Amino acid sequence: MNTDAEADMCEFLSRELTRAVRRAIRKLFVDTCANYDNEYGCLPLEYGGCYMLDKWWAGSYCRYFLKAVLLRNPGLETALIGKKRPAPPPAAEKKRCEMCHKPFLGDGRQRYCSEKCAERGRRKSESARARKYRLKRRSTVTGMLPRKP
Repeated sequence: MNTDAEADMCEFLSRELTRAVRRAIRKLFVDTCANYDNEYGCLPLEYGGCYMLDKWWAGSYCRYFLKAVLLRNPGLETALIGKKRPAPPPAAEKKRCEMCHKPFLGDGRQRYCSEKCAERGRRKSESARARKYRLKRRSTVTGMLPRKP
């Protein structure tokens, strides 16, 4: 049992392409497809003819054309497929290492670019923590205020 949405989608995919859409497919394919050669046609196909060049009906498309070539023309993609692709995930932001200040691609809470910098940062924070602890402890034992560094 097909729902109305499935019937509409089947009708959309089996429609005849307009002259403007066919011309846009041909231009996009000839200009940007890495598998197309002017002399030999479609290189992966042994007979040389590519069915994307003589396309009259919406429906089946070359997988390479869908994944690599059609992305360059979002308007044509919407006209052929009928829906927009989801936006790509945001690129990982570059962060600066807290020790060496070199840029790196960080994962979430990562603060250092390498294990070496992480070890140096750990030593630095441990020494600061120990220094603070000694100052606090000295003031409570002697009753004197700690001297300022």
